[in-house]
Amino acid sequence: MNDSYGKIKRMKKKDIILVAVMLTAALSLALSVKMNRSEGESLRITVDGKEYGIYRLDEDQTIKINKTNTCRIRDGKAWMIQADCPDQVCIHHKPLDHTGGSIVCLPNRVFMTVINNQTDAPDTVAS
Repeated sequence: MNDSYGKIKRMKKKDIILVAVMLTAALSLALSVKMNRSEGESLRITVDGKEYGIYRLDEDQTIKINKTNTCRIRDGKAWMIQADCPDQVCIHHKPLDHTGGSIVCLPNRVFMTVINNQTDAPDTVAS
């Protein structure tokens, strides 16, 4: 009877060690992915398909976009504060931040998107 109890006790100890190793590996993987994740640093604004400008998210500013829209960047977030379009969908959109996203004002053809300064360069193909 003592022999059976000893095997059960050892299995539990091995199971605990296995779980601890798996949790450590999962935590290491999660931290690695988080540290290597690209995060946006700038806001790209295009109007009618043409680049209007690129603005850093860490610089508080108000950007007048032609005579139709106004964008504000503050505390690492960007949002549309004024638009002369009838539906005002862009005004009610949640602010963009380093995690990405975009705001579109279709009637005025204004597109705002968060970009990463390092990874949004044009791709090149080696031949």
